[in-house]
Amino acid sequence: MENQEYTITIFTENKVGILSRVVSVFTRRHINIESIVASESSIKGLFKYTIVVISDEVLVRKLVAQIDKQVDIVKSFHYTNDEIVQQEIALYKVSSDVFMGGDKIERLIRTHNARILSIEKEYIVIEKTGLKEETEALLDDLTATGGVLEFVRSGRVAIIKPMERLNTYLKSMKAFYS
Repeated sequence: MENQEYTITIFTENKVGILSRVVSVFTRRHINIESIVASESSIKGLFKYTIVVISDEVLVRKLVAQIDKQVDIVKSFHYTNDEIVQQEIALYKVSSDVFMGGDKIERLIRTHNARILSIEKEYIVIEKTGLKEETEALLDDLTATGGVLEFVRSGRVAIIKPMERLNTYLKSMKAFYS
């Protein structure tokens, strides 16, 4: 099978040590985590990890099954990129000297649909929300100006296009135990 990018969503209780146990499942299988985001979910008391990996489907299915066996894991799922709506946020710290040296940075900000968050004496902070490729494109253009002092990007934040499978799973479990 061919390697491709997968987004794995893991729903857990909010317990100490869960992230460590989840990451160890990836480590044991020699799968690199491209990005990871942890947040509250839409269900009170449950938390959601969104993890991006590049692997083949067979290995990802085994990985998800292994994660589901962990204590305090409610359920995990995997998705291809066409099954999700995704975004990342990136922040760029750019030297004020470069920004004040003409309108090139301002044009880059407009071209990339970014925005200025903060203007300080020594630097400005620019925000760009979009796909990883879009945030990297702005980074490349800003780097070419020679003024990038700092760069940081969040991991993938994703919403599943089909109805959330967790709700269906929880309803089936409730029916099973009733």
